Amino acid sequence: MASLQDISVAAAINILSALAFLLAFAILRLQPFNDRVYFPKWYLKGIRGSPRRSGALVSKIFNLDCRTYLRFLNWMPVALKMPEPELIDHAGLDSAVFIRIYLLGLKIFVPLAVLAFVVLVPVNWTGESLQNIKDLTFSDIDKLSISNIPTGSNRFWAHIGMQYVISFWTCYVLYNEYKKITTMRLHFIASEKRRPDQFTVIVRNVPPDPDESVSEHVEHFFCVNHPDHYLTHRVVYNANKLAKLVAEKKSLQNWLTYYQNKYERNPEQKPTTKTGFWGLCGTKVDAIDHYTAEMEKLCEAEAAEREQVITDPKAIMCAAFVSFKTRWGAAVCAQTQQSRNPTTWLTEWAPEPRDIYWDNLAIPYVELAIRKLLMAVALFFLTFFFMIPIALVQSIANIDGIVKVLPFLKPLMKMKVVKSFVQGFLPGIALKIFLIILPIILKTMSKIEGLISLSSLERRTAGKYYLFILVNVFLGSIITGTAFQQLHKFINQSATAIPKTVGVSIPMKATFFITYIMVDGWAGIAAEILRLVPLIMFHLKNTFLVKTEKDREQAMDPGCLDFSISEPRIQLYFILGLVYAAVTPILLPFIIVFFAFAYLVFRHQIINVYDQKYESGAAFWPDVHQRVIIGLMISQLLLMGLMSTKEFGKSTALLIILPVLTFWFHRYCKGRFESAFLKFPLQEAMVKDTLERATEPNLNLKKYLQDAYIHPVFKGGEFERPEAIDEEESSPLVPTKRSAYKSSKHGSELSSDVES
Repeated sequence: MASLQDISVAAAINILSALAFLLAFAILRLQPFNDRVYFPKWYLKGIRGSPRRSGALVSKIFNLDCRTYLRFLNWMPVALKMPEPELIDHAGLDSAVFIRIYLLGLKIFVPLAVLAFVVLVPVNWTGESLQNIKDLTFSDIDKLSISNIPTGSNRFWAHIGMQYVISFWTCYVLYNEYKKITTMRLHFIASEKRRPDQFTVIVRNVPPDPDESVSEHVEHFFCVNHPDHYLTHRVVYNANKLAKLVAEKKSLQNWLTYYQNKYERNPEQKPTTKTGFWGLCGTKVDAIDHYTAEMEKLCEAEAAEREQVITDPKAIMCAAFVSFKTRWGAAVCAQTQQSRNPTTWLTEWAPEPRDIYWDNLAIPYVELAIRKLLMAVALFFLTFFFMIPIALVQSIANIDGIVKVLPFLKPLMKMKVVKSFVQGFLPGIALKIFLIILPIILKTMSKIEGLISLSSLERRTAGKYYLFILVNVFLGSIITGTAFQQLHKFINQSATAIPKTVGVSIPMKATFFITYIMVDGWAGIAAEILRLVPLIMFHLKNTFLVKTEKDREQAMDPGCLDFSISEPRIQLYFILGLVYAAVTPILLPFIIVFFAFAYLVFRHQIINVYDQKYESGAAFWPDVHQRVIIGLMISQLLLMGLMSTKEFGKSTALLIILPVLTFWFHRYCKGRFESAFLKFPLQEAMVKDTLERATEPNLNLKKYLQDAYIHPVFKGGEFERPEAIDEEESSPLVPTKRSAYKSSKHGSELSSDVES
């Protein structure tokens, strides 16, 4: 059990680490040679140029102006100055709404912390119950928790009242925030500039036709069923193998450039490499000649594969991007059933071009259900087996309990420095390492499921990660920690006394979560702003690969907000705050520091660093709202369980109402706001179409859309474009290659008004 001294040691380590990271960032960001690392967004927008292009060489590398070092913390107020409308225009709605999650945490927990410290802390501290329980390990911090209240005491009315305040205040803040975000999304959509995805849907599971190719079949179907709005389409090719060749070619080109630059710096010695694994083994050869020959082979393979993809009918998938003349026509198609067979001609809004995960477009639609089932089973087993490392972490978290079972460790644990470090710092950092590895596995599982957009991949991964954090980190830490902590007592007491011991011990796990918050939420956030890995990688690329300004721009790695990792981690803090606000309120100040510090850091990163890969219009907010609601309901159920162990039966009738009311509130918000995040109102579509026709009557929309959904490996080169039959709009008939339309066994899928 971490004592007050252990918590102090952990706090000192993490505060010093955070200050060291912030000081290093404040100095490094002022150096001209780091400008592209800490301000890449402004370079990508073309607003910022390389600093100090003239003058002495040393001034191009180091900042010699001493006055700037006196203002090294001015990035903090600058990060808060940009108004939200300007931030949305600068970084997008996704980024602006994401940092509002941190603001939501402050809105919820700051008032609750003030109330809890005024009401609950004195009530808990004066309970004096823990001293009367023999053989129970506890610290001064635990005296501030509900565990210090005697069984059956009327003091529990304060905790019940506090839980009501927590529930109603959280719902009030959530409702206002959901309403605000919905308004922001609708305004963003209404004022958004023209984008290809506003006119385009993706159609999947196109049924085979013996008389027509996939492209002709798609063209025919939409000309018949959407004759006034269909514009053009592009079929989906299986270009995954070609994409791998292109990526491999880029990697070889980087190595070739590296060795060419190396030779230019030292012409007297030609660089060499080995032909084996990673250049570490095999025959030694001339590096430039070797990579030049490899590039030639790869170019030949790429050209052959490119020709294969374009000419082979088997490379065409049963899917296509279909574009319409108006947003209204696209909205109707995306949000309606196209065929009497509900499993064919499946349409949905196409992701914006930069949001598409092209690898999964090549997956046959019939495989998706099987893939989802397999990944669900895999997730279940992964969640179960991940409890093992969590249990090991928790065994480290409580050395006093382990010493009872493993007495040979007692001499080492008597050293105060070792004990404080292991209990106060090591458990949090160990758990964080496990959580760093986990998202890589979960992202791979989401990709296997076959989702076709990066945004949906991130949201699905976030859902898996949140489940993991809830089951393994939160519930696993409480249950496993309690079992280890009270192992000796469980063995030597009657079965009827075990529930009481568990009920007392659960709130006492707050000390472990305090150490984790300091590691992840304080030092971890400070490390985020330092950008140590992108800093090192940029200078390595700049030294060995960069020849031109364009190369230098490509060497920048601005990164982006990783919703799949960041949002579930934030939700852990919501769960901890909501659960422990009425149980161990001493946790709240640590959580508030995290939300405030993270809001400041990520606002700065969004303004100056991150370049988002896509824009979903804050489509993730319903998930955020739902997970906060889940955390709130867990807090209500947990308090109900605690009260049952405290022999305070009067509380059950009062507390059982809260989960019911909370669930009803969630359903109300879902019906009131969620449709704005799932559907595009036809009214909004018609308004934008009408305005566009009035302001741009000569717009060539077909030209604007024709290359929007071409696979990236085909961009910039020759690619066969299917001819669109809508060029003969005056013709009342729809051309078809079928010799006799009525004799075709697939004729029933098309409109009966068509004649061939």
